[in-house]
Amino acid sequence: MENGDGYLRAKKRVENLKAFYIHLMVYVLVNAMLIAINLLTDSGYWWFLYPLGGWGIGVLIHGITIFAQGKFGSEWEQRKIKEYMEKDKKNG
Repeated sequence: MENGDGYLRAKKRVENLKAFYIHLMVYVLVNAMLIAINLLTDSGYWWFLYPLGGWGIGVLIHGITIFAQGKFGSEWEQRKIKEYMEKDKKNG
């Protein structure tokens, strides 16, 4: 691994993390506004739960892909490839 490759991978991870935090911030702000609108106009029916839940699933999946990247990223792939190659070598 060259230093340039490591830098580019690290930069990409930082960009992905930044995009997730922006996504999370927009989610919180927009849903806070929707909750306020819902409760100020018709507090008898909580329709804000639908976008809150649906979009929340999207934010959760986005977060999992960002934070699981360290566990299942390219370094993990390289370790697994080496592990399987060593097993194949031992088994003939």
